[in-house]
Amino acid sequence: PPALARMRLAVFDLDGTITRHDTLARYVWGFLLRHPWRMPRALGVVPALLAFTLRLCGRGRLKAALMRSALGGVTRSELAHWNERFIAHLLAHGTFAAARERISEHARAGDHLVLMSASPELYVPAIARALGMHEVICTGVRWHGERLDGRLSTPNRRGEEKVRCLNALRARLPGPASAYGNSGADLAHLVLVEHGVLVNGSRRARRAARRAGLRRERWR
Repeated sequence: PPALARMRLAVFDLDGTITRHDTLARYVWGFLLRHPWRMPRALGVVPALLAFTLRLCGRGRLKAALMRSALGGVTRSELAHWNERFIAHLLAHGTFAAARERISEHARAGDHLVLMSASPELYVPAIARALGMHEVICTGVRWHGERLDGRLSTPNRRGEEKVRCLNALRARLPGPASAYGNSGADLAHLVLVEHGVLVNGSRRARRAARRAGLRRERWR
């Protein structure tokens, strides 16, 4: 679109916007399939899952419980090895062609590309590098030296936390900005930029985006 030529900051969500599916669940499940002796440990997520279902805890706690139970104690080198396989397959088979093209359009325009995701830093920075992003904002995780703890070291980068992160970005990089997200939770920061786009949103999210005057697109 012609408007892209005027954009200086371009912020992309990951899951459901660039990728076709949730990344964390597939990341964890893929690792467990290759390390089946760890599968019983994954049952440790069940209490947090029940609490989340009953709305007694948030997504951040559930995310931490999943990583801590399934991946706790895994070394950095083990995860780095898994990242290579996971990310290569994801980029080859699990991303929207339209998303890759939009990233390329912004790159050709000389825009500052940011990947801003609630997914964890276990693999999001590596995906950002592979996509040619200049900066990454994602949910941090704790380590004990070389071994993963799994608890969060930052707030879960979702909803209002993305708003805070976007405001900090724009304080450093003033001027027109664009942002792309796929969920109702993303609307909170999409409405703050000059070119906010809801991608592949649910019917409810599309209705809310229309009321907010946001562009809606279907990426394939």
